[in-house]
Amino acid sequence: MQQLIALIERHKAGEPVGVFSVCSAHPWVIRAAMAQAVRRGKPVLIEATSNQVNQFGGYTGMTPAQFRDAVWRQADECGLPRQRVWLGGDHLGPNAWQDRPASAAMALAETLIDDYVAAGFRKIHLDCSMRCQDDPAQLDDEQVSQRAARLCAVAERRWRRDGGEPPVYIIGTEVPVPGGAHEALDGLAVTSPQAVAQTLNTHHQAWRAAGLEAVWPRVIGLVVQPGVEFDHQSVERYRPERAAALSRFIEQWPHLVYEAHSTDYQSPQAYRQLVRDHFAILKVGPALTYALREALFALDRIEREWRGEHRAAHLCATLEQVMGDHPGYWQRYYPGTPQQQRLHRRYSLSDRVRYYWPRPEVAQAVEALLDNLRAHPAPMTLLSQYLPAQARALAAGQISADPLDWIMHKIGEVLTDYADACQFSSRSPIHD
Repeated sequence: MQQLIALIERHKAGEPVGVFSVCSAHPWVIRAAMAQAVRRGKPVLIEATSNQVNQFGGYTGMTPAQFRDAVWRQADECGLPRQRVWLGGDHLGPNAWQDRPASAAMALAETLIDDYVAAGFRKIHLDCSMRCQDDPAQLDDEQVSQRAARLCAVAERRWRRDGGEPPVYIIGTEVPVPGGAHEALDGLAVTSPQAVAQTLNTHHQAWRAAGLEAVWPRVIGLVVQPGVEFDHQSVERYRPERAAALSRFIEQWPHLVYEAHSTDYQSPQAYRQLVRDHFAILKVGPALTYALREALFALDRIEREWRGEHRAAHLCATLEQVMGDHPGYWQRYYPGTPQQQRLHRRYSLSDRVRYYWPRPEVAQAVEALLDNLRAHPAPMTLLSQYLPAQARALAAGQISADPLDWIMHKIGEVLTDYADACQFSSRSPIHD
């Protein structure tokens, strides 16, 4: 990850540059990110989480090597050189095995780390903050950092055996629940400089004790809470004044920037401010699949208006049926009355719909919807009504009449906000 290290060095030298991380396993999201990287001549950072992808398949059914191969296939199809695809692992630790004793969970986490690094993942977020079955109610910083150092040692051993570029590491765990808050936002606290100092000091000591002092300069990022979050219906907007002390504090560490999670749904100006304030690694996930869902729901409406209910694929109805029959991915996250739950299922910013796109019934309905609109193109008036930005892009010749292009363009709107904020300098291009 020498290119990423070079980017961080430029940021630390005063350039307002950063990188955004695409945290999604959906193939259309990944393809949209790669298409943007091709157009801009830039790299793309794709990350998998320990719940999505692990040695047992995770909820995607893919091991790290299988996820890598799937990403590389898409890169080849898009004409994006593989060396411009940066792979990262997010929340790597015992997270997926918290119901087991710490000894068993950490043994599984070691295998997880080894598999990720063996598969070529080189940006590794070491997250050992979660409590295992026999842990005390609250882990202290020393326990967390010692476990992280233990996993770092595993990654280093694997890299030294296999060769290639050395991994870089992200530490810290002061993040919201992955995928957004489960309850309404109330009094979101920004990480204090004192908490940052404590995290860095305990981790540095743990690295030293584990014989990893030489690796410490490759710890390039610290996860903190800059004051951004979203719940089902609202977004906590970034306010630079609240994070001013946190922003200044990291300036004294020559090789470190902040990594911000749950930055979804912020404004373009907020992303620029975050990068300027040293939150130079921005994670995005649900906002991308939310845009995909918006596009598909709009196409469902277009199709039903254009073709009539009796000839439509009924994607939204199929999705609602499947989510009702298989509530495991949303039920404990969406409280309230049946009507409130229905609205959350469809429109929550946490976008737990994303877990259902791979289901065969849903995937078949999506394909039927697209096939219908390809065979019977809808008039521009309907596209303008439900996807106005895509109608303008089509009229300008920027996208084709294929409805899949409209979906990709919708996802690309989110990606563009991030890419513009990270603004890789044109005078310092990243070459193949």
